[in-house]
Amino acid sequence: MNRAERYALTFPGTPGTQAPQDVVVVTRTDATGPGGHPVYEDETGIVRAEISAAGEVRILASGGHQEPNGPVHAHPLS
Repeated sequence: MNRAERYALTFPGTPGTQAPQDVVVVTRTDATGPGGHPVYEDETGIVRAEISAAGEVRILASGGHQEPNGPVHAHPLS
């Protein structure tokens, strides 16, 4: 299956509030994640995610003390 070069990742808002969801655009890198799927990251390199051909998202830590919110939805952009 041909994978997209970019995805919009949608993170849930804060539970119990009416805060909007956060959306981050990530671009494919040359790296492969622990599951063997391509790694995508935002332009800052802070948000890194492994995304399977089925659209399953695994957020990868890019630094210490990160606690990713889940679940995350990936929408292909191109």
